[in-house]
Amino acid sequence: MTKYCLIVKCKSTRGIVGAIGSYLAQHGCNITDSAQYDDAESDMFFMRMSFVSEEGATLEALCDGFVETAEAFGMDFGFHDESRKMKVVIMVSRFGHCLNDLLYRWRIGALPIDIVAVISNHLEYQKVVVNHDIPFHYIKVTKDNKPEAEAAQMWIIEETGAELIVLARYMQVLSDAMCQKMSGRIINIHHSFLPSFKGANPYKQAYERGVKLIGATSHYVTADLDEGPIIEQDIIRVTHAQSQNDYVSLGRDVESQVLARAVHAHIHQRAFLNGNKTVVFPASPGSFASERMG
Repeated sequence: MTKYCLIVKCKSTRGIVGAIGSYLAQHGCNITDSAQYDDAESDMFFMRMSFVSEEGATLEALCDGFVETAEAFGMDFGFHDESRKMKVVIMVSRFGHCLNDLLYRWRIGALPIDIVAVISNHLEYQKVVVNHDIPFHYIKVTKDNKPEAEAAQMWIIEETGAELIVLARYMQVLSDAMCQKMSGRIINIHHSFLPSFKGANPYKQAYERGVKLIGATSHYVTADLDEGPIIEQDIIRVTHAQSQNDYVSLGRDVESQVLARAVHAHIHQRAFLNGNKTVVFPASPGSFASERMG
């Protein structure tokens, strides 16, 4: 039996869940997991539903047949094959902890994605990437060539059919045009528990303020630097005894975990944009399982 998921976003009103359930039942589908949320402030309804097609209904047929129901409620919707791996481009600079973590999770199947390219403005991780049989693209970025460099990046993204761009500590600011073109499809990791301590050296700022918790934030990229809708965050406790370099080292682990969790939510269709915020549903049973343990 093929396992699919349906994602829905629309204005909140009664009858939505019943209409979806009835449609799936009529087409020989059995619901295995479901999450929904009504946002009272925005008056929006969000739903993610996993189901199996017990009578061989195809994704295309389910999608075409659902149009009438979707139009009745003004839904934005999508049917997805949960076995299909999303095409991803990773961008990295000189900090490799997030890249290496993503590669490991990808290798063991904990992140079921298709990494179609790694783009970097430095050469430090070329060998690591090539050894994983992944195309590596070195695109130097300077003040004088930014438009040309970004055009080269976009060519790779479009040529590979990438559906998601992951900024794994890519230390260059993307243009407004690229952010708008790829809206909702670029995920960044920021080495700070936003919205505090923004900018280039948040660990130094945190150290100078004597914080007792440091953290990391993964968010969708927008034209407003470090202010995109937040997907995932986490923290780690520190004391007065830690140095500024300790903060950086401890923070690396948090960054890697937070970015991986954000990517996991996105590729499993669990993250929904909701204005300046996100709705992120819990993972379905089995979606964290790896293909192999080592």
